[in-house]
Amino acid sequence: MIIAIGHEANGIDVDQVIDGEGLTCLPGLMDCHVHLTMDGNPDPFRDMSGDSEADGSFLAVRNARKQLDAGVTSVRNLGSQYNIDIALRNAIEKGMIEGPCVIASGKPIVMTGGHAHNMAIEADGVDEVRKAARTQLKAGADLLKLMATGGIITPGVDPGATQLDEDELRCACSEASKAGKMTAAHAQGREGIKNAIRAGITTVEHGIYLDEELIGMMLESGTYLVPTLSAPFNIAENGLDGDIPQHAIEKTKIVMDDHKNSFIQAYMAGVKIAAGTDAGTPFNFHGKFPKELELMVGYGMGELDALRSATVIAAEAMSLLDKTGSVEVGKTADLLLVEGNPLENISDVRNVAYVFKEGKCVTAKREKSPYKV
Repeated sequence: MIIAIGHEANGIDVDQVIDGEGLTCLPGLMDCHVHLTMDGNPDPFRDMSGDSEADGSFLAVRNARKQLDAGVTSVRNLGSQYNIDIALRNAIEKGMIEGPCVIASGKPIVMTGGHAHNMAIEADGVDEVRKAARTQLKAGADLLKLMATGGIITPGVDPGATQLDEDELRCACSEASKAGKMTAAHAQGREGIKNAIRAGITTVEHGIYLDEELIGMMLESGTYLVPTLSAPFNIAENGLDGDIPQHAIEKTKIVMDDHKNSFIQAYMAGVKIAAGTDAGTPFNFHGKFPKELELMVGYGMGELDALRSATVIAAEAMSLLDKTGSVEVGKTADLLLVEGNPLENISDVRNVAYVFKEGKCVTAKREKSPYKV
């Protein structure tokens, strides 16, 4: 826990002093959209189809460590087969392994044959969705992940097409609310986004086809946008040369400009934006969180707002603001120290010197560090 800041710390006995010359202290970063059981391979759904529960678990442990080393002290995992992320969260909380705080959804809820169906619970109609929602809450999910539209890396589905209907989404949101839990909707197409907002979703993931009406609805309802700009960027950057499936490349070409423009419009209008990478999708590797912030700034977001999207706003979206997301007395000492000043150059978040999770130094990269980790 943070017990004092600045002059308040004078006279307090400490066990270790860090030379902070040239460093900037930030709250630990927070990635609101990851898939710890996916590894950034060119065709993750193909690879996942052959993975056992143990395979996915080993990947999740390794990828969680990569996140921590990059200064990401909290993640929201939005979909994993076998509910592996729920087990991972529990193992980290028990101190069995080291990793970030994991807010876990477990299996997503999708329509039959819907986006990411190979790691999901397939449900059709309100009654089946209610059963699926209650099943995930029973399993220990922190939130429910729902597929409101098609997606890019699932073959045979259109990103703009609606999938779970508004009444199905509303039913799941109601079940989550009764349990004091949050919801997240994979929502790329316009009608699917509208369905999700009207249903009471906490966060819209991706939000590729936003417009003035949808942005107004998000502002009125307080819905967060998690844009995941890294996901299409990395597919476009690597393409066929990277062995990414043709269907994913073609769909990315169609949505790229609209995705960028939707992010810009939402930001300019004042929509609450929480940073998330969709890490685990093609060439979207864990531990590369700074790229998302660089893309945000490159598209017109200010450095301070980009950092807020990865700290205090992300903490709000994850319902963790009472514990972390800012450097304040009484909050958990999740801290990142970097060389340089990200307020002047956002890429300085890459220059990790120290990472602290709950007051413990878990990563030390500076020469002559007093810590051995």
